[in-house]
Amino acid sequence: MAKIVAGIALASVSALILAGCSSTPAETPEKPDATDDKPVAIDLDVTLGSLLPQTGSLAFLGPPMEAAVGLATEEINAADAGITVTMMSEDEGDSDTKAYETSVTKLQNAGVAGMVGAAASGVSKIILDGNVSKGIITISPSNTSPDFTELSEQGVTQGLYFRTAPSDLLQGEVLGNLMAEDGRKTLGVIYQNDPYGTGLFDAIKTTFEAAGGEVVADASFNVGDAQFDAQVETIKAANPDAVAVVSFDQFKTIAPLLVNAGIKGDQFYMVDGNVSQYGDEMPVSLEGAQGTKPGPALEDDFTDRLQAYWTGLGNSEVKDFTYAAESYDAVILMALAAMAANSTEGTDIAAKMQEVSGGSGDGTPCTSFADCAQIIVDGGTADYNGYSGDVTFNEHGDPNGAAIGLFKYGADNMYERVG
Repeated sequence: MAKIVAGIALASVSALILAGCSSTPAETPEKPDATDDKPVAIDLDVTLGSLLPQTGSLAFLGPPMEAAVGLATEEINAADAGITVTMMSEDEGDSDTKAYETSVTKLQNAGVAGMVGAAASGVSKIILDGNVSKGIITISPSNTSPDFTELSEQGVTQGLYFRTAPSDLLQGEVLGNLMAEDGRKTLGVIYQNDPYGTGLFDAIKTTFEAAGGEVVADASFNVGDAQFDAQVETIKAANPDAVAVVSFDQFKTIAPLLVNAGIKGDQFYMVDGNVSQYGDEMPVSLEGAQGTKPGPALEDDFTDRLQAYWTGLGNSEVKDFTYAAESYDAVILMALAAMAANSTEGTDIAAKMQEVSGGSGDGTPCTSFADCAQIIVDGGTADYNGYSGDVTFNEHGDPNGAAIGLFKYGADNMYERVG
């Protein structure tokens, strides 16, 4: 195994191997004291898990998220920086199918130090207590419910919950202001009755009404529902000049019902859970519909690497990249935190997550795993700035600040970023 030694108190680095799935818990190596003549060795084998939607109402988000997790794992292991990551991937499903019940038990029993997921806020709230009790980090690429900040403030998360996506308080504010700026005066909202849907509904309503608009109708539904005629009738009866739909892939059923009720596509305002490249899959026109989702514009190099990795496994090309950057960064941050802690224990890794994200304020900025890892190997503090933005976790595991993209649909039912 090749070793790298450079400067004072450098780490010896073990060659890395892209490991397969394992059910054997990783052991934490002893932490030798650093001296001028005895550098600290970083030689870690960390088992992580992903709990992301392969089935269920968020399955359309599965490919970009799983591709990003796999790509990050591959690039960490290829960097030869003193850490090998074994990634176990399990299906989240959703709060209706409850596939996560079996999946999370598998991951917990395998001794993972951290989980990337769940994607849905409602599922993360269900699994959080179990992960906390076992000292496992939960880091979600897409949980946006404001509830998680409150859970941290109440001490429920015990410093073991993080998210690389911002709270819906921000996305709701952006969408509410967008509708007001478009001159919309009345609004109807269809939203799903879970932490994600209710959080976004509250944020949209508060912002839109503060800007002088009025929410004239709202109707909720439960995840797993297949009929939405009553909700559409409630909205149609109020005759609003804008309709916000807060949903996952139920939008494929809701949108045609709204159009058939006389509401045009350019009156639609959508959110991250349903902004997707529908194309021919949507039987009605979405031309002029607008939506929001977190994250900056992605670099071509990142999306090219992502596609190459994913199609190299025999999969079809990723259609869109929603939460891909956030998923990739989640894995990178856990690996860097493990290196900074020189530990494979979830609680030790969690204690370094804020530091490696730049939240401590004293790190050296870096934009790739390899560069950040070298800073740690050299005895410094890394401040990772990733594809999802600067991240910079605060004391509640929330990213400080984030970009919210604005998107608009064309005649082909495909969206483009417009802001």
